[in-house]
Amino acid sequence: MTQADFRHQPHVFWQEIAPAGTYETAPQGGHRGFYPAELPDGRQLALPIRMLSGGEKALASLIVNQASFDVVDALAAALAEKAAAFRPDIVVGLPTLGLTLAAQVARAIGHSRYVPLSTSRKFWYSENQSVALRSVTSPEQQKRLYADPRMLPLIKSKRVLLVDDVISTGSSILSGLRLLKLCGVEPVAIGAAMLQTTRWRSVLEAEGSTLPDQVIAVFRTPALAATPDGGWLPEKP
Repeated sequence: MTQADFRHQPHVFWQEIAPAGTYETAPQGGHRGFYPAELPDGRQLALPIRMLSGGEKALASLIVNQASFDVVDALAAALAEKAAAFRPDIVVGLPTLGLTLAAQVARAIGHSRYVPLSTSRKFWYSENQSVALRSVTSPEQQKRLYADPRMLPLIKSKRVLLVDDVISTGSSILSGLRLLKLCGVEPVAIGAAMLQTTRWRSVLEAEGSTLPDQVIAVFRTPALAATPDGGWLPEKP
């Protein structure tokens, strides 16, 4: 798929994993239209570039529930392989997009189920086991994150892998950590398909100094800065 194809057919993003070397990783003049993320085995996934307000900065985007089944399976398999060193007993998924990935990661690990957290309060849920939740992709929406009390026996005293699709500012994953803490659970690992920039590190470190070391991901993407001729390059530190 060429850059021109992506520009005129935006619905084809996230639909296939390309062989290693398909896309230039440092094109002259910067990336245009998409950013090629690299999986641990060298294969590549083209991600659309989303310009931020002001027009001078941008981020690579992943919407995992719009991805093809093959792409989700590949991301889940790669994350499950990284998670193996932590020997998780159960996978807990963060809504909304993290649920798609968490379910497949649990299957890839060999589990028969996973535990989804929720932003939809069922009548048997307890407000005492809920925390505020804000997503970087939906900053104006005020939500709360809940744990189903009936699921608590599955996670208490277990080695928990907490999964979200993307970790960006760290706000969503922090809510998940705080909710699990209310439930008496501290995950052994935190997993995501993509680490978007490094803004999340200081947020997690403030919560617990070792938390950043527990984070695993399939790939990382940088903040992008506009070039004079309309391209995008990784932002300098």
